[in-house]
Formats: sequence, C-alpha cells, structure tokens
Amino acid sequence: MIFPIELAGWLVFVIPVIGALLTPVFGKIHDTLRDAMAVLVGFATAFVAVDMGLDLLFNPRVLDLSLLKWTVVGSTAIEFGVLIDPLSVLLACIAGGIGSLIILYSIGYMTGHDEDGHVIKDPSLTRYYFFMQFFVAGMILLVMSNNLLMTFIGWEIVGMCSYALIGFWHQVEAPSPVPEYATEGEYNAVCGMKAFMVTRVGDIGLLAGIVLLFFMTGTFNYTEILATAPTWIAGLTAFTTWLLPIVAILIFAGPIGKSAQFPLHIWLPEAMAGPTTVSALIHAAAMVKAGVYLVARIVPLFIEIAIDVAGLIVFFQVVAWIGAITAFMAATMAMVQDEIKKVLAYSTISQLGYMFMALGATGLVAESVAAYSAGAFHLLAHAVFKALLFLAAGSVLHAVQSKSMNDMGGLGRDMKITAVTFTFGALALSGVPPFIGFFSKELIFEALWHGHQYILFIMAFVTAILTAFYTFRMLGMTFFGEKSDHVKEMESHGHPIHESPLVMTLPLMILAFAALVGGFFEGYFFNFFTPIGEGLTHAFDWSHLPVFPIGITTLFTAVVLVVGIVPSYFIYFKGKGDFSGLRNGPLGKFLENRWYINAIFNRIFVDGYLWVSNGLKNRLEAGLLKLSGNVAEGMDDVSKGWRKTMTGVLNTNVLGMMMGIIAFLLILMFL
Repeated sequence: MIFPIELAGWLVFVIPVIGALLTPVFGKIHDTLRDAMAVLVGFATAFVAVDMGLDLLFNPRVLDLSLLKWTVVGSTAIEFGVLIDPLSVLLACIAGGIGSLIILYSIGYMTGHDEDGHVIKDPSLTRYYFFMQFFVAGMILLVMSNNLLMTFIGWEIVGMCSYALIGFWHQVEAPSPVPEYATEGEYNAVCGMKAFMVTRVGDIGLLAGIVLLFFMTGTFNYTEILATAPTWIAGLTAFTTWLLPIVAILIFAGPIGKSAQFPLHIWLPEAMAGPTTVSALIHAAAMVKAGVYLVARIVPLFIEIAIDVAGLIVFFQVVAWIGAITAFMAATMAMVQDEIKKVLAYSTISQLGYMFMALGATGLVAESVAAYSAGAFHLLAHAVFKALLFLAAGSVLHAVQSKSMNDMGGLGRDMKITAVTFTFGALALSGVPPFIGFFSKELIFEALWHGHQYILFIMAFVTAILTAFYTFRMLGMTFFGEKSDHVKEMESHGHPIHESPLVMTLPLMILAFAALVGGFFEGYFFNFFTPIGEGLTHAFDWSHLPVFPIGITTLFTAVVLVVGIVPSYFIYFKGKGDFSGLRNGPLGKFLENRWYINAIFNRIFVDGYLWVSNGLKNRLEAGLLKLSGNVAEGMDDVSKGWRKTMTGVLNTNVLGMMMGIIAFLLILMFL
C-alpha cells in the first residue's frame, strides 16, 4: 500500500481539514484555483481512505492508535486517537469516495449561464467549498475516532456544517415555496435552523448517555470498554445494572436525531432546501450515516455486555422497532410527494429504518452476525444508489429548473445518460437483481426470517413493496410519458432540454456502475469485516456467512417486485387509470400531511413555546413591571411626605433631634 496505515488513519481527516482552511486563500487568488483544489483535496481524501481499505483487505487487523492525551481524569487518560478497523475504514471510504464525486459534480452543478450564455458562478462558492470539505472532515473524524468523546466532537462538526449547507441559499430573494415566509432565502434559513434544533434534541441524549457510560466504565475508549467489561460489570450496583439499558437508549437518541428516525425524522424533508449536492452528501455519505455508524459501532459492544446484563435486550428491541416503524411510515409518505427531492428524502428516512431494523435484530436473533452484516452491507449499498439518485435528480433540476415532477416527463429522450443512470439507481433502490440493493435487502430478509422475527419481517416486506411502487412512480413521472407543459414552454422560449456536462455525468456513470456490480462483491465484504470478530466482539463469526443467499426470502423479493413495480408501471409509464380521487381523499391528505406529525410537533413545541413565552410576557413580566411601578410611586409619595418635615428652621430641627434621642433611649430601657 502507498501510505503506512498508521499514518493514513490520521491523514484521512487532516487532509480535508487543511483543504477547508485553505479554501478562502485559494478563493482570493482565483476562483478556478479554489474549485480545482477542492476537487483535488476531495480525491486525495478518497485515495487515502481506499488505500487504508485495501491494506485491511489484504492484511485484516484492528489498530487502536493514540496520538496524545488531552487530559487525565483521576486515573483515566482522555486521548486523541483513531480506531482503524473495517467499520471505520468503510465509512471513511464512503465519506471520502462519494464526497469527492459530489465535489467534482459541484463544478458543473453550482455553475449557470445568464441570458447571453455567459458562465456565472454562485458568489458564495468559497463558503460552499469550505463547509463541504469541513463536512467530510467532520464525518471522517467521527468514524475514525477510537473513543466516544472524539466521536461526539466529529458529530457536532457534522451538525454545524449541515446547518450551514442546508441554509446555504439564505439570501435568495425569490418568492418562498411556502406561504409562511416572505422569500425563499428566509425559508431556506429556517430549514437549516430546524435541522440544527431537532438534531440537538437527540444530541443531548447522546451526550448524557456518553457521560453516564463513562462513569460506569471509567473510559471513553471503545476497545477498553469491552476489555474491562468483566471488571466494571462486576462493580455495577442493582441500580446501575437497571440503568445500563437506559444509558444505551440515551446513546441511541443521537442516531434517532442524526439519522432522522421517528419521532425526530421531521427535519430531513426540509433539508432539501439546500443545493442538491448538499442533499447527496447528507443522505449518502455523511450526516445521516453518522447515526447508523454509531449504532453499528456500539451494537457489538452491547452484544458482549448483554451476556451478563440481560436487560440490554430492551435496547435492541427499541432500535429494531424504531427502525421498522420509521421505514414503513416514511415509505407511505414518499408515495404522494410531487417534488423529486422530497421523494428521495423520505426514501432515505425509510432505508435508514431498514438499517436500524437489521442492527437492532442483531441482539434478537441467534445468528447475530447475519443481521449485523445485513445492516452494514445495506449501509454501503444505500450510499451508492442514493448518491446516484440525488446527483441524477440534480442533473434533472439543472435542466428543467423545477423540483416538481409534474413539470418533468419525457426527459429520457433528451437526457439519455441521466435517464439511464437514474434508472440504475431506481432498480437498486427497488431491490431488482442483479443491482446492489437486491443483495443487501435480501440479506435483511434472510436475517429477519431465519431469526424468527416475523413481525419485523412483515414490516420490511410491506415497506419494500411501497418502495418499489414510489420509486417507479418517480422514474415514470420524470423520464417517461409526454413532456410537461413546463418543459414545452421552456423549449418554445429557446431553452431546449439537454444533457448535463461531463463533469456532472461522469460521477453518475461511476456510481451507476457501482450500483450494477457492487452486489457481486458481497463475499469480499464479508472477508473485509472479519476483524470485527477479533476487535470489538467475539460473538461474530463471518466465515460461515453464505454469499448470494437464495432461499424462501428470494420468493418474497420476487413478490415485492411484481406487486410494487407492475402497478406503478401501468399507472405512471402507460397512463392507465385515474387515481386523483384517492390522492385527494382522506388517506391521500393524511399521507401528504406527513401523518400530521409535523403539524402536531409545531402545535406543541413551536406554538406551545410561543404561548408560554407570550403568557410570561403579558402576565408575569407585565405584572412585575406594574408592581415595580407601584413601588416606585409609593416611594415617591413617602419621599414627598418626608420632604415636608425638612423645614430649614433650626429650632424645629433641634426639637426633632431631641425627640429622636428620647425615643431611642426609651427603646433601650424597655429592651
């Protein structure tokens, strides 16, 4: 390999940090230099990450490396270190690899043309590239850290960057897409703030869980928590033994927020306010993957600990059921969305639910490694096909200047590369063989079915049908059928639909190829993950996992494709049937309004907060002001009365003094 793996573990997140910090300098020199350096830094990061991955593939091992000590708490040193193992390197490859393609794609996407055909660039591109690179750096720091405290620092960096990038276009003066706000820029800023505030709710739980776990174990280090488990578990009291499952669930609160799981899923659809490249990074390579990573990191630890603390089964049940509920709920919402990015947003929420369902089932099934491998492989698969779908959607938006699928239609004739690559992503998302999504979903079906988790399996099965339906609905409305009136009007005004430039289509072709052939590398994936059984848990034996599992669940997959795709094909490709009545009915409104969860949260937490604050202002604050005014008036009256005694006549003053002295002496006598 090119770099010693001990060095690569640090370089992989230091490189994008340096790139981010130098971006303003390059921007001052020349815009082209800034753009080129952003791409160069992105691919350098990806190269180092892949170099680490190849090193581990050919020489499997786990390395826990510490660079320096921050501080010492009692006998415990809080260290700055990295954990190099298959899970951390996989996520570094996803963040670095897909991040580099997204930054390359940004060269074309963040560039437009004026009415005279001259190239124009977004004036805030320096800020854009700074936060994009810092976003990737924060994500890689999060996954490479060898302890929970460093992970939390990366966690908060990711949250800060997502806030800045979701509200990136906060200065846009165009009319707002929703009536509550005056301009689109104001709406974008509010969307960024909503993402920041909602995810902070989960982060509070995560921080509380980290601190409580530290006081139980005496360390933040992942490997030390397991290595010292017999000692600190033996020292648990009855109360702390009962508290441990709650601590695990508190830690899971962070992933619930970051990965947009019920009930903290409400921020992710609004995150579509940012540039599509930002959406791709959040949904495929960073942010939402952070939550899945953290659960994947702690699940093996809690699998081992659960041998001695039986109550931890509650943690696995919560993870699995939150994932199952979220997967089904978000899939139903995606079926009625008209904005292409909103469909993909709800799809992301749903697919993340799939991952949590599998990871939670790790502690519920006999073959823990089967469920864990399913969740981990679906994480990889989703990163590939969701990045592809978002970037292809961005190519469409770049061409038609609209997010609504009702303004599209028939684009496949003029955007052949985008149409084909988007179709590859849609087939992977739907789980059609031989695309990568088929293999990862098949693994999840296998783990749940053979693990006798039949209710979870049914929810996964129904969700897969809904996924296939809304995916092909999106595909048909965008690329097939007749061109929309919006497209015809654009063409009539001399703006024909055309394919995006190579700098945008090249990442699409790379990701489409990965979506097509990625599933066939399932066996290599299992071999790559073998050291997990040596590093963080001894409960996982990857060696006997079957590759390309073909069994009864394959029949269920076939049913999914028939029941989900065929009706969608006839409705949205062939134009058979009119379902507008159903769409406008109670069920359609219920789904379109997101199960009214967002409205309920707004009523309770937003309107409720305003009601309380206005009540305090109008009652308590007003009462205190009135009281203070009355006190002031009373003191003024007293001072006016006292002022009358100050006559300025010497005899009167002396008489008053004598009376005061006599009164004082009388008081002393009686006391």
